[in-house]
Amino acid sequence: MFSNTRLAFIGSGVMAEAMIKGILDKKLVQPEQIIPSDPLPERIEELRQRYGVEGTRDNTYAARSANIVVLSVKPQVLSKVLKELHGLLRPDQLVLSIVAGARIGSMARQLGHEAIVRVMPNTPAQVGAGMSVWTTTPAVNEQQKAQAQAILQALGEEIFVEEEQYLDMATAVSGTGPTYVFLMMEALTDAAVHLGFSRRVALALVIQTVLGSALFAKQSSKHLAELRNMVTSPGGTSAEAIYQLEKGGLRTVLSKAVWAAYQKSKLLGEMSEKSVEEVPSKPLDTNGEKQ
Repeated sequence: MFSNTRLAFIGSGVMAEAMIKGILDKKLVQPEQIIPSDPLPERIEELRQRYGVEGTRDNTYAARSANIVVLSVKPQVLSKVLKELHGLLRPDQLVLSIVAGARIGSMARQLGHEAIVRVMPNTPAQVGAGMSVWTTTPAVNEQQKAQAQAILQALGEEIFVEEEQYLDMATAVSGTGPTYVFLMMEALTDAAVHLGFSRRVALALVIQTVLGSALFAKQSSKHLAELRNMVTSPGGTSAEAIYQLEKGGLRTVLSKAVWAAYQKSKLLGEMSEKSVEEVPSKPLDTNGEKQ
């Protein structure tokens, strides 16, 4: 599937490295088929030593030499990068963007290119346990879709959606989700320390409890409420704990947090589109179709 395929990473930060590691671990390509681009020479050298990939500081060189161009820069520099790459890409090249809030229509206009995959990954991709939600423009062919899917499966699990609007929703749930989980784990660890455990023991208890619970839920066919009832004896410790959580409005607060993240994701997308300077090409709508 990836024979004679080269991948360029425009931006070589944490998520780009997670992708490089996952792709190489799954042996989808060899190190010589990957070219990361980064403005910092020390970062390029770091990736070379870790993974054997030869990088560059020249985004245009990396993009020209690749079949798949992964946009993995920070949102605030994306517009500059897209202008730099405008008109440079061949029609048969695939662009895969993991940039938060960057909408397909804006990227297509700035690049002058139509074959785009947009992905919302999350941080557990760094350990091969990520969840990626993705969509494509109509210009992406079946082979390119299969390649994109294989890349994302190297990072964990993936879900394809037909409409781009679901990526804002995914941002609020799976993209931001690790933040909710880490905060809950931090609070639970602090509570365990308050009871008298050392922080080391408290953290070990919490991490394994969360990990085991998630694996149990994944492997079970039962509804989450059924799983909760399984460990909630009448008049027992779980019942007392749940009473306090519900009394404190845990569900409501979490729902508000997800809604706020969703609204912020939409706002970031709107801000990104407003910052776009029109280039001489017919614009695409957010589904990649000519307006």
